[in-house]
Amino acid sequence: MADAPSDHAAGHLLGAADIRRIAADAGVTPTKKFGQNFVIDPGTVRRIVREAGVQPGENVIEVGPGLGSLTLALLEAGARVTAVEIDPPLAQRLPQTIAEFMPDAANRLHVVNHDALTVTAEHLPQAAAADRLTLVANLPYNVATPIVLTLLERFPAMNRFLVMVQKEVADRLSAQPGGKIYGTPSVKLAWYGKAERVGLIGRNVFWPAPNVDSALVLFSKQDDAWCNRADAPSRDEVFALIDAAFSQRRKTLHAALKRIVPDEAYEHAHIDPTRRGETLTIDEFVALALGVRASTSTEVQA
Repeated sequence: MADAPSDHAAGHLLGAADIRRIAADAGVTPTKKFGQNFVIDPGTVRRIVREAGVQPGENVIEVGPGLGSLTLALLEAGARVTAVEIDPPLAQRLPQTIAEFMPDAANRLHVVNHDALTVTAEHLPQAAAADRLTLVANLPYNVATPIVLTLLERFPAMNRFLVMVQKEVADRLSAQPGGKIYGTPSVKLAWYGKAERVGLIGRNVFWPAPNVDSALVLFSKQDDAWCNRADAPSRDEVFALIDAAFSQRRKTLHAALKRIVPDEAYEHAHIDPTRRGETLTIDEFVALALGVRASTSTEVQA
């Protein structure tokens, strides 16, 4: 059964012919520099919005709206959309596309011409003022991980995201301890909550078609996540250990962390120093960070 559009802003979503016409009118050619692959299938963008659970009136950040395929689907669902676009011609064109295809929703769109990796609350005042915030985006493959981690850090109200990324990136974001693909993205996301892969996307829904498969990753911030806990060490303390452990993932913790973790810290944390970083959960990295703090405190008192 086809996905039914809501009554909030019923309009025409973009197909392949629309995408090519808009690109030609705007003088836009997809570039590898910005990782641009535009979605040309209305069913795919409606599926993304459905998987994201977007509700009417919800505040959504979309990174890399491109020519507006997903933007229109988000507006159709009744969302208030802040679209962050790094490419000036695309940022300039987007409001015109919304005015043409879904004019009644134009007042729910705010376009910001900026790099998502350097954006702050000052650049996105509407989103920053929201009590709850959702990220929904078709992210450039080469910067997908830093974008989600940056936005989670800078916008504490962001409690959920649904992103379309390269399949291998999706697998890393949602990986569990012990596997070869488990790494810094997996553990750092776990600091905030839970990520899971919720679907695959074919190459034929894009223009131009990418040379890799895509997948959807759904993330939900957990109330009991370490980012929300008063008894947690700082994010920087924990992430420094994660980065060091995985920079030399073939080495034991004792070898990889010897410059920043004293032997006593392993005893405090009840962690075997002969283990490798890829076997540790986020809880264990937190315990190790607390162990370092306790060891340092003991040394100072002595």
